[in-house]
Amino acid sequence: MTGIVSVYATFGSDEEARRIGRQMVEERLAACVNILGPCHSIYRWEGDVQGSDEVAAIFKTCADAAQQLVQRIAELHSYDVPAAVVWPITGATGAYAEWIEASVVTD
Repeated sequence: MTGIVSVYATFGSDEEARRIGRQMVEERLAACVNILGPCHSIYRWEGDVQGSDEVAAIFKTCADAAQQLVQRIAELHSYDVPAAVVWPITGATGAYAEWIEASVVTD
């Protein structure tokens, strides 16, 4: 295991993903965010099966900052119930992990 993780999140628009992604890097909760582009999500909401176009993003951060990052994404997100989940990283190059750890400020 490493001390770094990815946080996967979806957003209602490219603009929202970019705005929140930039803010998370500026706040040093994430070292980087990859905006993956449009996707179509199918989900159950309020008793009905629905679908919508979304934009997926992957944030790179330290394990110690992951919950704070998820909480901050939720605070800024336009959805009532945003998807923001932590994915463990079991291996990475040493230099990559060090870069993430140097870029993220943990409490």
